Formats: sequence, C-alpha cells, structure tokens
Amino acid sequence: MSKPPLAQAVACATLGASLTLPSLAQAEFIKDSKASLEARNFYFNRDFRQAGASQAKREEWAQGFILRMDSGYTEGTLGFGLDAIGMLGFKLDSGDGTAGTDLLVPDRSGGSQDYSSDLAVAAKAKLSKTTLRVGSMQFKNMAIASSDSRLTPQVFKGGQLISQEIDGLTLDGGYVREVNNRNSSDFEDLSMTSGGKRGISITGGNKTDSFQFLGGNYKLTQDLTAGYYYSNLEDLYKQNSFNLVHVLPLGEGQSLKADLRYARSTDDGRSNVDNKALGAMLTYGLAGHSLGLGYQKMSGDTGFAYLATSTDPFLVNYVQISDFANKDETSWQARYDFNFASIGVPGLTFMTRYLSGDNVDLGAAGDGKEWERDTELMYVFQQGALKNLGVRWRNAMVRSNFTNDIDENRLILSYTLPLL
Repeated sequence: MSKPPLAQAVACATLGASLTLPSLAQAEFIKDSKASLEARNFYFNRDFRQAGASQAKREEWAQGFILRMDSGYTEGTLGFGLDAIGMLGFKLDSGDGTAGTDLLVPDRSGGSQDYSSDLAVAAKAKLSKTTLRVGSMQFKNMAIASSDSRLTPQVFKGGQLISQEIDGLTLDGGYVREVNNRNSSDFEDLSMTSGGKRGISITGGNKTDSFQFLGGNYKLTQDLTAGYYYSNLEDLYKQNSFNLVHVLPLGEGQSLKADLRYARSTDDGRSNVDNKALGAMLTYGLAGHSLGLGYQKMSGDTGFAYLATSTDPFLVNYVQISDFANKDETSWQARYDFNFASIGVPGLTFMTRYLSGDNVDLGAAGDGKEWERDTELMYVFQQGALKNLGVRWRNAMVRSNFTNDIDENRLILSYTLPLL
C-alpha cells in the first residue's frame, strides 16, 4: 500500500537523519523502525450537579499531536535502539472558570496554558528475547499503567527489563523514579492516590522517588493465562497482585471469558494502607455481541492504593470516572458491547455499562452509595479520504451520597498517519 506524500516525506527525512549517525546506520535498525503521527482533537465537558459545588462546570477544547518513533536494533548479538514520544498540546477554548479538565497544563491564574510540549526518549538494548529500556516511557502491566485518556499520555522516567526466553512466559521488572502527568510539562516525584473515602492517611508527605515492580505472565494452556506482580512505592505501600484469565470456546462465534483479580496491599512506613481487593469479570461473546458481569470487593482497614495522578489501576470496576475502590466498598457491573462489523458495518462499535457500589465506610455518617453509567459510540472510517479517522463520543453519569454528582461528555477525533 502506498503512503501519502506527507508520510513519504517524513519517512525519508527520518531515514536521512538515521544515516547521519554512523554507529546506528545498520540495516536492521532502519528496516524495523516504526513511526506514526496522531492528531487528537479533544472536547471535554464535565458538569457538577450536586448543590453547592465549588465549580459548576469544567469545559475545554484542545488539539494535540503525538509522534511515536520506535527504532529497530543495530545488528549483532547485542542490539541497540531508541524509542521516542513527542507531544504537543494547543488550547482551542477554555475560560470563564471552566479549566481543570486535565487536557491542558494549568497556569498560575487558575486557567490553562495556551500550549505545551514534551519529549520522552528511551534507549533500549536487546539480547536474544530480552529487552532493556532506560529513559522516559509508558508502562502497562498489573503494577503500573500509564493513563492515555486525555490529550497526551502520561509517561514515567525509569527503566524496564522484559524477558521472553521461555515460550509462554513473560518476565517483567522495572524501576520508576519520576512521572510526567497528562496535564503537565515537567517530571515530578511519585505519589499515591489517597483521595475519596479510602481511609488512607499519610505522615511525612505523599511524595517519593522510587517505585519498583517485578512479575510476569505465564500461558498455562492455550486458553488459560496466570499473572503475578509485586510492587513497592517506597515508604508508602507494598502490593502483591494476582490475575487469572480463561477463555472458554463454546462453539462457532461463542466464548466465555473469566478474568479474576486479587491484590493485597500493605503500608511501607509512612501510611496506614491495609487493603484486600477482589475482582471478577465474566464476559459472554456471541457474534458481534458481548455481555459482561463484574464484581469487586474491598476489605481491610483502607481502600485500594495505587500510583497517582490518574494512573490506571488494575481493577475490574475502574471505569470512565470512578474506580469503586473506597474503604469496604462492594460494587457490581453490567456491560454490553456490540461490534457492527457483524452486520456489515465495519469500524462502528458501541458500549454501555452500569455500575453500582455500596457499603462505603463513611464513619459516623453511615454507609456510602454511588453508581455510574457509561456509554461509548465510536466509528473509524475504513476507506476513502477519511480512512483511519476515528470519531468517539463518551458519555458518563455519576450519582453518589458522598462525592460529586457528575454529568460528562467527551468528543474525541483522532487521525493516525503512519510514517514508517
């Protein structure tokens, strides 16, 4: 398939730059390189519906560009390479006290900056099926997962070693010392999510410069995968996370997927973290339909602990706005998805889900309750001049007797141009 003229021009420029570096100008380094440019247009509207809300509405519109470049490796037993993520964000509309959506970098007046830019670069080395990366990067595993639900993604500074020397087994270890959040242009120390009704208290400050994790996944059979990770946010919490995923074929076009999760979190000196988080999600698939039922239970002296700010936690009931991870909270989820490709409309998908949580420990105020309803409709153009353009609408509603009542809409237009 031929690339458009712009893609060809950028690809040639990228190759030309590589050839000016003799130590990197090797066939595999260039041949296996990949690059893409995503243009992401994001409108965000969040209305606070409870009486007496300090801010009635958060509403912003912004344009972002995300350039991703992953090189191949130099030839030889030990190969070297580079990965990079370049990010630009531009304010299109924000004002009248409606800032705070996390799309843009805040300014000192309580509003948002007109533009922002970031560059995350990581060096990498590969020996056989083992890869070491050091620098700034995104992570996605049971212990740490970078958020990419705003204009530009969250990135961390550290290192990661992934080994797949044994068939079916992936070993994953890493060290992180700083984070560049999705609404920031600067790296900063790490911290722990402690808000809401988690019952988490901290002494000596909620900042540290060390997060470590070690674990992996093993494919026990063709249909069954087990995972385990140990993680430690220094001085704040330690966590052991377990996961079991089984996909049971039920006949042509049918399957039943079971996703079981358990995490045990304890303090590490400066906090009172003590939590057991149990989660399960069963999903039945039939042709283009899928129906899921989820259950999540928090127990212990506190709610669930994970990295702040807005890092994605490994919870079955972590959804668009809420995580249902407060102290003693029990929550249920019902979800329905439909892929219109099954009826001849490829690129169009629909999702809706409803979650309800109760038994939240509010102390003398009694038990807390909350619910959330999410709907998402997405279409990706399959051909023509708009091919690869994605249009996504996300709607959510939250009601609670202990936190904000929220109505939210997000409209996201995303176009990805392959460069290499």
